[in-house]
Amino acid sequence: MSENSLHITNGSSLTDYLSKINFKGDTLTWHEMLCEGPTAKEIDTPEFFKNRKAFLEEAYALEYDIDSIKTEFDKLNDVSKYTDIVLWFEYDLFCHINLVAAISLIKQKGIKLPLYLVCSGRIEGEKELKALSDLSEQQLLKEYNNRIKLNVDDIATAQKAWRIYCEHDHNLLKELIIRPSSFKYLSNCLKAHLRRFPDTRSGLNTLEFNTLVLIKEHSVTSRNHLLGYCLHYQGYYGFGDLQLKRMIDRLALFYDETENTLMLNRNGHLAIEDQKNFYKLIDTNLQFGGVNKADFQYNKKENKLIQTI
Repeated sequence: MSENSLHITNGSSLTDYLSKINFKGDTLTWHEMLCEGPTAKEIDTPEFFKNRKAFLEEAYALEYDIDSIKTEFDKLNDVSKYTDIVLWFEYDLFCHINLVAAISLIKQKGIKLPLYLVCSGRIEGEKELKALSDLSEQQLLKEYNNRIKLNVDDIATAQKAWRIYCEHDHNLLKELIIRPSSFKYLSNCLKAHLRRFPDTRSGLNTLEFNTLVLIKEHSVTSRNHLLGYCLHYQGYYGFGDLQLKRMIDRLALFYDETENTLMLNRNGHLAIEDQKNFYKLIDTNLQFGGVNKADFQYNKKENKLIQTI
């Protein structure tokens, strides 16, 4: 490892981990969660911060500390002492939207240093996909030693993904699903993203639908218990407690809740059997980059988004 590397980490947990094991080089911690809310192609601008602050403070009642985020971004203003930049991001959609944004910001600032990617997911000897901060020190070092140097086409793919995400037609992401690149989890993440829009049959997106199936198939005692299942079984989404709690609350019209039980009600059974479309009854007012969730629905047969009429 080099003392002249700048490491862009996917969050404070990994930054702290790298510091704990005395990893050489400087770190830039990526604090944003760009998989939700409005975005702009140009990052690190007054418009970008204004829109992000308004969304996160309204949706999650979180204080959006512009100064701390900007302080991290400012580390890219002078990279003269570095020989390369190492991007540390994971296999899920949450991380991949941040990853393509980070690469776009690097190019936006005119930086021409070599870019390397450390992306955890499938780890030798492990059954489940693993987050970077969950790896042992030996596993983490192995992933670093196997880091991938991104080529011109990889960088162009990331920039295109970010540009499309910030625009209105997310069907254009389908071309990137089949485009070869060094981002081995990008295809799965983009497929998962398209399925975040309401399905034309039930009005629920894939994660909402699967959450109701979890209630049906398991003895769920509370919303917090259900949250644990969602965290474990969410696949390539990579969402945190706050996002999943918000979704569980949004689905309250599909289950009955007692002191120690959650059970599907009639609406819930109709939804998972695709017997009724609940699109108009669910709060779909959520922005994904440049498009509102309510503006499109996912058609499974055609495998594409169609405009909501």
